[in-house]
Amino acid sequence: MPSDSIFPATLYGSSISYFTGKLENYFRIKGIPYQLQALTHPTQAKRITAKTGSSQMPALELADGRWMSDSTPIIQWFEDEYPATTVTPTDPLQRFFSLLLEDYADEWLWRPAMHYRWHYERGARFASTHLTEEILTELPLPKFMTRRWITRRQRNGYTLGDGITKDQVAGVEAIYLRTLDQLEAIFRERPFLLGDTPSLVDIGFSGPFFRHFGLDPVPAELMRQRAPAVTEWVARLWNTRLENCKGSLLQGIPDDWGPILDEIGGHYLPYLCANVEAVAAGQRRFDADIGGVQYRRARWSKYRVWCLQQLRGHFQALASSDQQAARVLLERHHCWEPLWRHKELPIDDTVCSQLPFQVDVKMIDVYD
Repeated sequence: MPSDSIFPATLYGSSISYFTGKLENYFRIKGIPYQLQALTHPTQAKRITAKTGSSQMPALELADGRWMSDSTPIIQWFEDEYPATTVTPTDPLQRFFSLLLEDYADEWLWRPAMHYRWHYERGARFASTHLTEEILTELPLPKFMTRRWITRRQRNGYTLGDGITKDQVAGVEAIYLRTLDQLEAIFRERPFLLGDTPSLVDIGFSGPFFRHFGLDPVPAELMRQRAPAVTEWVARLWNTRLENCKGSLLQGIPDDWGPILDEIGGHYLPYLCANVEAVAAGQRRFDADIGGVQYRRARWSKYRVWCLQQLRGHFQALASSDQQAARVLLERHHCWEPLWRHKELPIDDTVCSQLPFQVDVKMIDVYD
């Protein structure tokens, strides 16, 4: 990584945050100098809101004074600016499917990750205590009241308040258990998702696995018992530097990605379609039957409409021969139809059009 006026970057977030952890894994693997600073409320939150328009974590301040937001566009920017050591596959087909899996890990595995953290008392006690002592120290409340407040806030916004009532708990937890089994089969055969070295798709999966599933008491114990190779991968990724890697990526799309692609075709993309319909209709809450799980009064997300648009754009950027190969695989795993189900998307240009240097307004502020 060359010496540059933008380093070291300051990453404002939390040491138990989903997307803060994703960016930390990327920076460590890439060799990008950074320092983590707690996004304290209200002091740092007010400052970051003034700079970016939102106190969403993480926010990144470059040493030259520029501010950045949203982990995926931030990573894409650094990949373009510093391509000498890259996590992005050079093969166009691998790049497309890596971006698809990264988006899935970001936006769908978020649901079971938030559920395990805030649904169970053990998880809520751990997270609320940590956040109270890390980023909420300035609140003029006794600590026990702050813990109760943040637990209630998160449950109202991201578990119960996002369509996960007692009837959906088993279905949401099954997503995690299937994912453990899918990744365990991969990591028993090789150290990283696409071969001997980490790639973009490893970074994507590090979001839910490093700072949620691998850290929160309930899912972490499940991982240790059910998927020890996944547990080992979480630590290995954190301890890997690209400059020290001697291996290579596989050729093509691995067959053992198939079950993950089935999840994307059967769960994530249909959810994105239901969200598109809600945004188009102006419904901030919507019902959706996804993979046999009946979500009720889930929250709409304009950001996830943009995610779908980005996936389509990545496909359209492929050469015609690569598009044909990608379509065969997408159809095989039932991803093609939901990817293109809605001809027109209700895109709000104020949401994400200038990322990563102009903050989006994708959702209310959240403490992972």
